[in-house]
Amino acid sequence: MITRPLTEPAFFVLAALSDRPRHGYGVIGEVQELSGGRVTLRVGTLYGVLDRLVAEGRVELDREEVHAGRVRRYYRLTGAGRTALEAEVARQEANARAGRARLAARPA
Repeated sequence: MITRPLTEPAFFVLAALSDRPRHGYGVIGEVQELSGGRVTLRVGTLYGVLDRLVAEGRVELDREEVHAGRVRRYYRLTGAGRTALEAEVARQEANARAGRARLAARPA
């Protein structure tokens, strides 16, 4: 089965969940930090990505907690999510190696 590369938001959401479960705003902050501020997820975008990753079996609900009268849903990475993240990291590394080699072969 051929899998499509992850979108940048999906890549960073999986990376944000790779070390521990997080709630939505925690994921948003971690994505901001991991990307060096390049990727800013809006709430609607985040939950669209999370819904898709849950449907694909890459992320699952960890728990729900009530905080300040609102329910916080915590998500965690699944084994399939870790595998997808590892595959995407390898793909991006291979692309970077190919680009570096091409740049080194042709002086400016």
